[in-house]
Amino acid sequence: MAPSFDNENSLFNFAVRDGNGVKGIVDSGISTVPPAYIQPQAEQIDKKNASICEMHPIDLSKLGGPDHDEVVNQIVTAAETLGFFQVINHGVPVELLESLKQTAHNFFGLPAERKAVYRKEVSPSPLVHYGTSFLPEKERALEWKDYISMSYTNDDEALQQWPVECRDDALQYLKTSHELVRKLIKALLGNLGVELDDSNIDTFIEKKTVNMNFYPTCPNPELTVGVGRHSDIGTLTVLLQDGIGGLYVKVPEEVDTEKKGEWVEIPPIPGALVINIGDTLQILSNGRYKSAEHRVRTTSTKSRVSIPLFAGPEPTQKVAPLPQAVEKDGAARYREFVMLDYIKSFFENPHDGKKTLEFVKINSA
Repeated sequence: MAPSFDNENSLFNFAVRDGNGVKGIVDSGISTVPPAYIQPQAEQIDKKNASICEMHPIDLSKLGGPDHDEVVNQIVTAAETLGFFQVINHGVPVELLESLKQTAHNFFGLPAERKAVYRKEVSPSPLVHYGTSFLPEKERALEWKDYISMSYTNDDEALQQWPVECRDDALQYLKTSHELVRKLIKALLGNLGVELDDSNIDTFIEKKTVNMNFYPTCPNPELTVGVGRHSDIGTLTVLLQDGIGGLYVKVPEEVDTEKKGEWVEIPPIPGALVINIGDTLQILSNGRYKSAEHRVRTTSTKSRVSIPLFAGPEPTQKVAPLPQAVEKDGAARYREFVMLDYIKSFFENPHDGKKTLEFVKINSA
């Protein structure tokens, strides 16, 4: 028998505290979106009036060859404008990407009690967190998403503590993406005049986390969001999306284009990975590179998965605009801070665009 959600509190307990998530609500047989998930009209995504991002994917196999400078320029231009781009020939096996998507579906298809073991309040490992929405206790409207988050420290702890159902593919994804992330950091920071070696490249990407996101089918996708407006807080995010689509990016207001301020959809490209600039890289570049404000729409036709890899500094690392960027601009636009303080600011508030950047921004008189 389907559970009776006679009020928002009972639905909240079923979805959040009992570990059933949005998938459990959908599986219960609902025919309309529960009120707790209906977003304010300003936050709803109008798919019919959104345009498609027409940026061609960047071929990373050309780095180091005759077209090296041209490819670096493509990466830099994307980072300075949209903060999002797609890459092909990236070095991560396509077979692994296909396996990852199936692994994510398999994990979220597990019984609720198997997933609930990893709820934040009871998880046997501080490295693993299963949840739904982003910050359910504080959000005005819940997000139509379930997720499992796996933080990386070393291979042994990942193999011991990550869920057995998805650890092997997730770890392989993290490890095979490492060189891709390093190449992108080298291109982007090298463009700022920063001389890099292996050790100081890794300083910017040492902390890594793999998430698996699950967006169940939604009876009224126009009323909900899978993820609300936000930018990622790390340096770079590598995202695998499936073929369903639903990822939207906001064109920054300061970019000189007719679409500035509009939301554009990032279409899935088979075999490609999506790269987005995080807040940390915007700060390091003193604002030259733009962290991408993005959000996710749900669908009524098929459940969707995405698998982001977040790479950024360790929580104890101090972060500030790079001297080379400040020298060129004449003044720092962001103050120095400890990464942990930035992380706390982000995770203590519901998604609200790029508001976390205000935490470290220097307001000029």
